[in-house]
Amino acid sequence: MTTHALKSAAPAEAGRPAATRRGPGRLARAVDTTLGRGLIQAAAVALFFTAWEIAVDAGWLTEFLVGAPSGIWRVFRASLMDGSLAVDTWYTLIEAILGFVIGTALGSLAGLGLWYSILVARVVEPFIVAINSVPKIALAPIVILWFGTGFVSKVALAVSLTALVALIAAYQAARDADPDLQALMASMGASKNRIFRSVIVPSTLPAIIGMFRINIGFALVGAVVGEFISSQRGLGHLIYNASSLYDLNTVWVGLFVLMFVGFVLYHVIDVVERRILPWRQVSTAGGIQV
Repeated sequence: MTTHALKSAAPAEAGRPAATRRGPGRLARAVDTTLGRGLIQAAAVALFFTAWEIAVDAGWLTEFLVGAPSGIWRVFRASLMDGSLAVDTWYTLIEAILGFVIGTALGSLAGLGLWYSILVARVVEPFIVAINSVPKIALAPIVILWFGTGFVSKVALAVSLTALVALIAAYQAARDADPDLQALMASMGASKNRIFRSVIVPSTLPAIIGMFRINIGFALVGAVVGEFISSQRGLGHLIYNASSLYDLNTVWVGLFVLMFVGFVLYHVIDVVERRILPWRQVSTAGGIQV
């Protein structure tokens, strides 16, 4: 082979591995879309339930202990047709939303209010730590005793789980606000209220809204635990009664509906965050493609 042939063949040989390396990148970018990810997730869920049903039909798993997708579907369809599932879901949803809104508002306002007085914050902080160290579920019997066995007690329990989380998040964010900017505004004659409105609230807003994602789960936990202890309606009531009767299919229906409710509420929070803090979405939208 001549020297000219060797030189002309070298780029062709070197080009093939580069093309091979770029192939998976193009495929990954094509799959990494909303539709592509949705199809993969739907396929994974379908595969999981298919394997579950096959394992039960083949006798590898016992329906009495793990339930079966076909049985879960029958229970879901029957409870949906008679309206009981919609009523239970509505009760739990309203309890969780009210507990989330009230607890988050009270906790956030209290946490931000501690910024006004360092002395009060230092006095209160050990009590906050002590209360936070207690599992909130342990408060359920006391809350039921104070507020009764009705709707209010479930909301109160959800409030007790969300308020302290909001207080700690808001107080920590207010304490970490830019001290230089606060000092600058103070040197220019700004009042404490003006500094609070112009510096503290805007700087704590991302942390408070980020805390919403955690608190929506705690609100659901509070509502469901309250329904476990004493209730006539709700998904917690549905799950508790079904588990006491060893009806695993009904238990799974309640759990899957709870997952769906949590999923929807999480995305509602995501939409709220995009509306209130659009710059956070812009800053994270442009990822580097490797």
